Amino acid sequence: EELFEAYTQSVEGSTTSTADVWRFLPVGPFENVNDFRTFLTSLLRSATTEDWSRFFMVVLAGNDPATAKPVGFISYLRIFPNEGSIETGFVTLSPSLQRTTTATEVHYLMMKHVFELGYRRYEWKCHAGNLHSRRAAQRLGFSFEGIHRNALIQKGRNRDTAWFSVIDSEWPALQAAYRAFLDEANFDETGRQKASLSSLTKPLLSALDPGLSEDETQKQ
Repeated sequence: EELFEAYTQSVEGSTTSTADVWRFLPVGPFENVNDFRTFLTSLLRSATTEDWSRFFMVVLAGNDPATAKPVGFISYLRIFPNEGSIETGFVTLSPSLQRTTTATEVHYLMMKHVFELGYRRYEWKCHAGNLHSRRAAQRLGFSFEGIHRNALIQKGRNRDTAWFSVIDSEWPALQAAYRAFLDEANFDETGRQKASLSSLTKPLLSALDPGLSEDETQKQ
């Protein structure tokens, strides 16, 4: 119930709606908490019976664990240990978590865990029409690899898929960029960032996404 409420609550100053959260995903939006509970149950079942996916709840605990609240979920998909390849996907963060430093740290910890396990390749794929996801991938240090045309049928419509990746040889420099961004010294007394993550990761990218405006990604 709390997670469902997190997705349906509006955030002051945010232009993200409930429909926006689910627009480019193969499921949702959900009309009621029972439908949402059924969906989550199916995710949990797949996580215990299939080797290709692992889903994680994103919880904000603060200083008091008793006040912890779920604010989204994220997953590892297409897990291929023998090839050393793994994908992050189904990134579904509530409006209250989107575009925050905490969300950036969630992605950093997911990526850090992958390379600490010895994986060689970390993938990000999204609907090519989802420019927000494409901007996020590039900001987070994923290099653009191309568009797979007519890749899927999703919600009755064609989906072209944009591919991005980080490989193991890029991780040390990218990890240093994340640490510099997340360092307390990078934020002033009001919490405003001094150096954007994009300014730190862009020089490390092997290829930029040509479908994105440079002005839009520089500020993130």
